[in-house]
Amino acid sequence: MEAKATGKYLKGSPQKARLVIDLIRGKSVQQALAILRFTKKRATQPVQKVLLSAVANAKEKNATADVDSFTVDRAVVDSGPTKWRRRVRPAPMGRAYRQQRRYKHITITIKGKDIEE
Repeated sequence: MEAKATGKYLKGSPQKARLVIDLIRGKSVQQALAILRFTKKRATQPVQKVLLSAVANAKEKNATADVDSFTVDRAVVDSGPTKWRRRVRPAPMGRAYRQQRRYKHITITIKGKDIEE
């Protein structure tokens, strides 16, 4: 059995979120949640929310499914839209750079065994 959850238009850089996603890919759900709880990165909170949403989707799909047997099968962070703000940052040699606000889309798929009766 497989369940999927997606978080879209989340604030933060996709590059920094990929560092967190790489830590939990292939791990069991319980182990992934423990890793996320003790990792000191700002991107861990949205990743944890999407992972818990995938677990809830799996429970909703099949109430008899064993949540402890689920593993993180596929975890991807894609780039969302980039918002160009009208604020200006000083740059070298008298130039000015516009501020960028990046967004990300997180998709997590978990896979587990069905308990058939």
